[in-house]
Order: sequence, then C-alpha cells, then structure tokens
Amino acid sequence: MKAFVIDRYKGEFTAREVPDPAPGSSDVVVAIAAASVNPIDLKLRDGEFKAILPYKMPLILGSDLAGAVVAVGASVRRFKIGDEVYAHPDKDRIGTFAERIAIAEADLALKPVSLSMTDAAALPLVALTAWQVLVERAQVKPGQKVLIHAGSGGVGTIAIQLAKHLGATVATTAGAANIDLVRSLGADVVIDYRKDDFAKRLSGYDVVLHSLGSDALKQSLSVLKPGGKLISISGPPDPAFAREIGASWVVRQLFRLLSSGIRGKARKRGVDYSFLLMRADGAQLAEIAKLVDAGAIRPVIDRVFSFDETPAAMDRVESGRSRGKVVVQVSGDASARQPDV
Repeated sequence: MKAFVIDRYKGEFTAREVPDPAPGSSDVVVAIAAASVNPIDLKLRDGEFKAILPYKMPLILGSDLAGAVVAVGASVRRFKIGDEVYAHPDKDRIGTFAERIAIAEADLALKPVSLSMTDAAALPLVALTAWQVLVERAQVKPGQKVLIHAGSGGVGTIAIQLAKHLGATVATTAGAANIDLVRSLGADVVIDYRKDDFAKRLSGYDVVLHSLGSDALKQSLSVLKPGGKLISISGPPDPAFAREIGASWVVRQLFRLLSSGIRGKARKRGVDYSFLLMRADGAQLAEIAKLVDAGAIRPVIDRVFSFDETPAAMDRVESGRSRGKVVVQVSGDASARQPDV
C-alpha cells in the first residue's frame, strides 16, 4: 500500500510503498477514506515529543481517520466488514497517512451517520481532546464559565460547541477575521487577541483550556476564580502526566522542573494546573458521534487536499493560517468537499 513516511526526525516526508497491515486478534483493518492533519503530526515529525513518544523509523505519520472496515481479528465482536468507522489510533500505533491501517477495536467507533468520510476524519483527535478536557477532567456543569483559547483552531472549534452543549458560558480568543466563525459556533464572549488583553477583560472563570504559549498560560491564571482549573494541551507536562505515562525517573524529574513555575503560581492563586495529552478512546468517540448526529457539534473544515498532496496539507497546518481542520482525501474525489470557512 501507499503511505507517507519519515526515515528520521526532521527528515523528508515522502510517499512510498509499504506492506499492508495484518490484524491481530483484537484489531480491525480499515481502508482509509480520509485523514486529517493535526499540529502533533508536525511535532512528531520534528522529534519534539521523542522523550515521551519514541518511535522506530521509518514512521508513518497521521493520527485521524475515517474509512470502512475490510478485515477483523478473531476476537473482534463490535465491528464487521463494511462498517463505516472513525478513530484516533493509540499513540503507539499512529499511521493514518496511508491507504490502510490496523487499529485496536477499543479505539474505533462507528462514524456519525450524518457526516461524510471527509467530515468525520476531521473530528477524532480534536473532539477527544475537547471531551477529555471539558467532560472528563474539568467536569463542566451548566452555568460555569469556560475560556477556550484559539477558538478558530481545530480543538477550539469543537471545544466551543461542546462547552455550550454542556451549558457553559464560553469566552474565546480569536483574530478579527475569525470572530464571526467562533460566534457562529456559540462563543458568548470573543476577545480579539491582536487588540485586547483577555486577562484584563475576563475574570471569575471556572475552566481555561490553554493551547498557546507560555505568556498566555501565565496570564490565564488571573482569569480563573479560586478553585478553577487551568488545563493545558500545549505544555508544560507535569508530574501527574509523567506518572500517567509511566515515564522514567529522569523524565519525571524533567517534567517536574519544566512545570514547577506554573504549578507554583497556580498554587498561590488557589487554582489547579494540569497538562493533558489526549488518548485514544472508541467509547468516547461513540458518545461524540451521538452529539454530532443530534446537531450539537459540527466539524469545521479549512481545506481538503488529495492524498498525493499530503505534504502540502502538512504545510498548510504549519503555516498557522488554517481555520478548523485540514483534511486529506485518501480515496475518492477531494474536490467534492468545499471548505466551511
């Protein structure tokens, strides 16, 4: 089969023929119809996570997919050949910039009935991230106030909608060109980050979903009320995360050092800081599919590229100009899907 791979960190990202995957007893083989690009694909390509996510080379990149089941392992019970599915594979089994992938049954869900393959492929990583931040860790309740940074990005566009579904008042940061977009997704308060200081305009918030740099991270502390939660998906990793992934003693000490400043500032303000790296979870994707089919969440597509244009799709995300998700059409007609923005 054809796949896009790297042979070394920061190396050339190229297409080549690789062996077809074979399912283990609890695996499902999916013929990938569409995949989507996430910033973590760029970080993995450049080796930024190699201390916590070491990979053997050559490495097929890509961590979102939608497609059809073409084979199942002997122990698989929930899926059959022909099922239309979507998924984010486990961190140890990425590789969706390919024509096929073998994925654990537990990481897979039936795709939302109301979505095309292209739209469904835009959801897994960003929707799981939003769910694990807002539902699982923050346990957002009706009437609470949530700040979601970078509302026009992949995670932001889904997190705004999910937070509104949960009954929260939602603030977000965005550029002027994206204000109408984030308002259409349900944002109650929109801060133009080029003109206004969100830390001076917002206060008394229960949760902040942080995805930016260190300056915004520190400023976010002043937005939270005592007992509030600052949850970052862009770092720095904390000791709790190190324990979660079973990191070595050296890595645990490194994470403790890297996060000591923000954790100390958070303690002084009586708020909680934590780092989250999304994990694969088919059961959560099944719940998300219900919300999508009920009309509570919709994907936002920036641009669709053909499979041969996968490197260009990566470049689009790396440019920082995408709004919503960049999708790669692995099979079918990429021109059939027009962008939402």
